[in-house]
Amino acid sequence: MRGSRGLVGIVLGLGAGLAFGAGGVFVKPLLESGWSPGAAVLARISIAALLLAVPGLIALRFDLRPLWRARWTILLYGLVAVAGVQFAFYASLERIPVSMTLLIEYLAPIALVLFAWARTRRMPQLIVLGGSVLAIGGLVLVIGPGGGDLDPLGLAFAAAAMIGVCVYYAIGERAGDQLPPVALVAAGFVVGAVALAITGAVGLLPMEATFTDVPFLGGTAPWWVLLLTVGAISTAFAYLAGIAAIRMLGARLSSFLGLSEVVFAGIIGWILLGEALGPLQILGGALILGGIVLVRMERKPADAASVALDIDLVPVAVDPTPSRPTDAIGARTP
Repeated sequence: MRGSRGLVGIVLGLGAGLAFGAGGVFVKPLLESGWSPGAAVLARISIAALLLAVPGLIALRFDLRPLWRARWTILLYGLVAVAGVQFAFYASLERIPVSMTLLIEYLAPIALVLFAWARTRRMPQLIVLGGSVLAIGGLVLVIGPGGGDLDPLGLAFAAAAMIGVCVYYAIGERAGDQLPPVALVAAGFVVGAVALAITGAVGLLPMEATFTDVPFLGGTAPWWVLLLTVGAISTAFAYLAGIAAIRMLGARLSSFLGLSEVVFAGIIGWILLGEALGPLQILGGALILGGIVLVRMERKPADAASVALDIDLVPVAVDPTPSRPTDAIGARTP
């Protein structure tokens, strides 16, 4: 049963990575047609909140008292893991190269390993450290370190986005006794959408949208079809699958599985958009997958109290070779 549960968790984690990674294909045409990143993110999160509202109420048996009891968890999830990640991500893009922002944000799994080390004062197993090194090397090759000025405030915003992703994984693992996954995600999306709408209203996050057909895969498509797709698949489903994987596997392994969205984004961009993958990117993807395998091979100690804290996104599917900030809006940063 434990092995079957682990296999299902891995499938869900990879499914979430695939869904997040596919988001860029649907959002990028909107951005190129005049949508601002803030407007696209607000729209996809609002759509996901609407889609999950009824399932969330059904999971709660239409009893809202658990939401009130878990109000601080929901606020933390919505404000930090949803809205906070988005705001910090785009604030960082205004000040430092997109590749550096992505590289810092995707260091969340490594940050969780280091946090567990500091918290428990137990050195992670060598196989976990080896997997972490492989994953970092793979990220550098796939995303690229980028160039340009490294503004301190931009770096701080990127670090804040990374912390928000860590909170996403931590809450996903710890909130199981408080709320069903669909209720947590739905409520978090509502809080996040309201917070993002407020940042847009006060001018902190530009909100611009055009409601016309957009070019898509060699043809045209209605703008609302693309938004519904990214809201349903790359946001609602992706977050639900990610939360379910976290609860089955723990946050540590799930966070490393989350790196698969970088690999999936490159593969999808190659298949659907004709964006070629270079040898270094292919090697980087292989290193990331190798790192995931090594972390999966970690031996669990018999004493559950000695297990280091496992703690992921938001959420952002990303073009692994982004040339502009708007190329990076596929996923969790959704």
